[in-house]
Amino acid sequence: MKKFSFLDAAALIVWSLPAFYLFFNYAALAQVVPVHFGLNGDVDRYGSKAEFLTYQCIMLVVPALVYLLFKYLPLIDPKKKIKYGVDTFKKLGLGLIIFFTALNTALIFATIHQGFRVERLVFPLVGLLFAFIGNIMLSIKPNYFAGIRTPWTLESEDNWRATHRLAGKLWFAGGILLTILTLLLPGQAGFVVFMSCVGILVLIPAIYSYVYFKKSRLNHNV
Repeated sequence: MKKFSFLDAAALIVWSLPAFYLFFNYAALAQVVPVHFGLNGDVDRYGSKAEFLTYQCIMLVVPALVYLLFKYLPLIDPKKKIKYGVDTFKKLGLGLIIFFTALNTALIFATIHQGFRVERLVFPLVGLLFAFIGNIMLSIKPNYFAGIRTPWTLESEDNWRATHRLAGKLWFAGGILLTILTLLLPGQAGFVVFMSCVGILVLIPAIYSYVYFKKSRLNHNV
């Protein structure tokens, strides 16, 4: 069993912040509150305060499980290679805790202050997440849990490294650009840019891994 570390303590403190924020602002909630937002930031369903609390419990459980998964990945990794990149997965776990905390806090704020456009915070946060992951992308060793996991990257370590080298640069630059654009652009324009950028950031590395695979197989047959 791994010991409780300073990083675990920091993650626990950050993870608990939305719960404290909601506790001290619970009285400010209306009896009927938004409980679901669409991709464009519009409220598409309302519910009771009790239902909202149920969603908040889920929003706390999910990041906790993600953090624990990354903490104990070396124990369940069938390739036994994550042990060479444990520090990277610790950073990734803490980064995701920070992201979920910021996301959940934004949702609580938008619920308390109905009418606030939640995408004004969520879209830039996603951009920062892409930039963060891009910054550590090259350090992620081949595994089945994190990174660009296509059939071609999982089959070849050379493909994995090449794809993650490209994705790291693309996600870092694209994440920063996405953050800036969604902060500056209003409403529908921001939504269109967000969806387009996310699609590009996801598709290009996947396509590149396939092209790299085809070229490698062609060179091998020559």
